[in-house]
Amino acid sequence: MKQLGILFGLLMLLSACSSKKYLAEGEYLLDRVDISTDTTIRLNTSMLSGYVRQQPNSRWVSLVKLPLGIYLMSNPGSNSAFSKFVRKMGEAPVVYDTVLSERSRQRIQDAMFNMGYLHAKVSTHERFSGHKVKVNYSIHPGKRYSVESIDVLVRDTAIAKEVEKIADASCLKVGMPFDANLLNMERSRITRHLADNGYYAFNRDYIHFEVDTAEGSNQVRMKMLVEDYIDPIDKTVRPHQVYRFGDIKFEYDRSTGSPIWFRKSLLNNASSLASGELYRESDVSDTYGRMNRLGAVAATNVRLEPNVQDSSLLDANIVITPARLNSISLGLDGTNTAGDLGAAANFTYQNRNVFHGSEVFSLKARMAFEAIRGLKGYADQNYFEYGVEAGLQFPDFVFPFASREYKRRSKATSELNLMYASQDRPEFHRRVLTSAWRYRWTGTNVRHQHRFDMVDINYVFMPWISDTFYDTYIKNPESRNAIIAYNYKNLFIVKLGYQYQYSSVGVATPLGIYGKDAYTLRLGVEAAGNLLHGICSWADTKVNEDGQRTLFNIAYAQYAKFDFDVSKSIRFSNRTSLALHFALGVAYPYGNSDILPYEKRYFSGGANSVRGWSVRSLGPGSFIGNDGNIDFINQTGDVKLDMSAELRMHLFWKFDGALFVDAGNIWTLRDYKEQPGGQFRWDTCWEQIAVAYGLGIRLNLSYFLLRFDAGMKAINPAYKDSERHYPIVNPNFKRDFAFHFAVGLPF
Repeated sequence: MKQLGILFGLLMLLSACSSKKYLAEGEYLLDRVDISTDTTIRLNTSMLSGYVRQQPNSRWVSLVKLPLGIYLMSNPGSNSAFSKFVRKMGEAPVVYDTVLSERSRQRIQDAMFNMGYLHAKVSTHERFSGHKVKVNYSIHPGKRYSVESIDVLVRDTAIAKEVEKIADASCLKVGMPFDANLLNMERSRITRHLADNGYYAFNRDYIHFEVDTAEGSNQVRMKMLVEDYIDPIDKTVRPHQVYRFGDIKFEYDRSTGSPIWFRKSLLNNASSLASGELYRESDVSDTYGRMNRLGAVAATNVRLEPNVQDSSLLDANIVITPARLNSISLGLDGTNTAGDLGAAANFTYQNRNVFHGSEVFSLKARMAFEAIRGLKGYADQNYFEYGVEAGLQFPDFVFPFASREYKRRSKATSELNLMYASQDRPEFHRRVLTSAWRYRWTGTNVRHQHRFDMVDINYVFMPWISDTFYDTYIKNPESRNAIIAYNYKNLFIVKLGYQYQYSSVGVATPLGIYGKDAYTLRLGVEAAGNLLHGICSWADTKVNEDGQRTLFNIAYAQYAKFDFDVSKSIRFSNRTSLALHFALGVAYPYGNSDILPYEKRYFSGGANSVRGWSVRSLGPGSFIGNDGNIDFINQTGDVKLDMSAELRMHLFWKFDGALFVDAGNIWTLRDYKEQPGGQFRWDTCWEQIAVAYGLGIRLNLSYFLLRFDAGMKAINPAYKDSERHYPIVNPNFKRDFAFHFAVGLPF
């Protein structure tokens, strides 16, 4: 806490640096801009602030002008490297401009007029103090006008019928407050409808509004006129033309030199255009989207031209720019697992058109090494890992019962994956063989995303376990660990699962996705072993010494798992937002399993969880890890709760900041003697919720974000005494601090 106080004091001091040295005679620093109203009418002044042409220097958490303070560290007359650097990182003083101020006043007044306050007046008030000025735009709105009547005049009878079809969805209603912005919305709405019903040449400029005020009242009479088509050459007036598609052709843009070509069936399925069909702008947009989703397509251009023989037909020429066929990438990573340092190398090869249907074939290889410290009684003290993964992605549903029409409407991929991974630790050697077939798709609304793992087979086998590890944790009845004994035997995991994600519309900024209702919802369900259990029970296969049925003398896992995750961002400004996160996961082993497989168990702590704890060091419940050799498996559970609130703000240059509070823990559903205090109980779970707080710095490099988070424990459920249970009151930096480095935001 003391360190945070010192840091805040330094920031305040930095922001207090004088900007006077950057101001000429008669110039003033724009310190604050406010918008107020002289009536009780509720106006969204924050929305009106968007019309202000000159805003003051940004403030950190609405208090400290940190970017300005950094800029003022430079010398005005110096071009030294240091001065250039801090100017680039900081923000130059905003010098008050009376011309821009007058334009702002006029823009606010125009905005009020468009909102129906036809007699609104806006005045500017300046308050000077030293070399600073505060500006207030005072609004005198007057009475708001309402709509008395709406008349629609359409000379083209065919278009009149189309306008009548969608009249109930009109943005304009009699009695509503007058709003000029809704007139533009109505023009766009009608234009979109006509463009989706054959009117290729129609645009919003054919729609006009006439508005008259009713004398002696605060009402307006409104008339909407839709004009006929005027030939640009001979100026003749005639009804608007309805178009249909003529010839549909595909061609390749060979300027990239790419040799890619596609099967004709792929192009026909990816295009939503068909000869003889009515022109629809949405079909053209959908064709762009479907074509550009193909991994082997870099860009698409749909060129529409009137047919030479029939002017009512539009010929479509779809020009495809192929992507690069093959790509290879190499990567090196540094790793740090609870203080054990290592390195990893990754190799990826990709072919984006392996069967001329934009199928993406990928081959990945990984090798890793880690120097493990603190282990005793083992011959080797290092960790080696290598693995290879092959994947094949198809650009649509590969499913026998999916109709061609459904495939055209949906945006789907089908994926086949095969993977082999080898892990050699001082305690054991572990091999994992995986194969999976899954589907990903979105419907007509891209906010809804789905993933269905139709089959996912994992075979885990242990070719070697050290005598020390086996004798201590598996064989010895006094120290035997049931969780380890279950997870360090050969095992089948055959599962199916479904995941759903919904993302609402928001505004993308460097700090995340913000908006009034911007949020992301994720749901996941997974079940394993049921099919195998039915087969093995029917075939009456062997039962091993632990009472488990086996397939080929290998036990199989049986469990059900459910995950719920929701995050919401509340936007205060373009620089500040509040991000909220809640996640709950429950996994239940049953039937052939009393314990979850290690890969399916939950853990807590780390860069994306309760950040006052390092990864896999919290829980379950009030359990305290006491064996560094196996705490990585003891500190896992069947239930997980995560809650976070994070205030995000832009600091300066490419740096963002965050203040966060995290809470959560994990629990087990059964009472395992290896994890005392870890079982979930309704009467005690609330006492076992851990709480952490801290701050973070994020380096936003546009294409990715580097995150540095410093967390402190606030409530530690592992201890009962008040000093250690409430470290927020009795902080111990060495005991309660955790530092995290990660790529990307935590949620």
